[in-house]
Amino acid sequence: MVTVAGDGSREQMFLDLVRRHRVMAIVRGDSTAAALATGHALLEEGIALVEVTLTTPGALDVIAELAQARPCGTLVGAGTVLTTGNVADVLCAGGEFVVTPCPAPSVEAAAKAGLPVAAGAYTTGEAYAVWQAGASVVKLFPAGAGGGPAYLKALRDPLPDIAFMAVGGVGAKDVPRYIEAGAVGVGVGGPLVGDAARGGDLIALRERARAFVASVRDLGGSPT
Repeated sequence: MVTVAGDGSREQMFLDLVRRHRVMAIVRGDSTAAALATGHALLEEGIALVEVTLTTPGALDVIAELAQARPCGTLVGAGTVLTTGNVADVLCAGGEFVVTPCPAPSVEAAAKAGLPVAAGAYTTGEAYAVWQAGASVVKLFPAGAGGGPAYLKALRDPLPDIAFMAVGGVGAKDVPRYIEAGAVGVGVGGPLVGDAARGGDLIALRERARAFVASVRDLGGSPT
């Protein structure tokens, strides 16, 4: 595994928040203002990890503002981070973690820069490769594409030292099933964010956020 610069405290905080709060929100929108309002609402309703994808217009500005205003004990990061240039941009914006959809040059670049990385993978080989490149957690993506919790368990059995996060097609009722299968947490886009990041209903967003927070409130500690 790549050696990370610094004392690892940022990575440890990221891992602690994943294991404690379980849910990372994924904000992918078509409006800077809507994405910003969505991020604020999620943080205010108790979602401790908010990812803003770089495919969102003005994503770096959204990340910068949310990172400045976030409550204590929360983190704001960037998703769809693929290149070393993306990593540099996220660092300049004040992003506190990065997420990739697949194995990419950004994984090693972010790890070397001291940024926690949730690196996308689907196969055993991909999972091991991104873990060796410095991923803090391996993002099983798309988790809901046929395999679900059973596939996550099968993937984790030969790789027990890797922390897996399930992302893609995860609803509030699915969270306990993925945790029972060995995930340290889940990443949720549409089932949580809905249309809010495209200018949709923020009141409904807040209700969904509270439902996700409630869905993990009684779950036990991390399996790893």
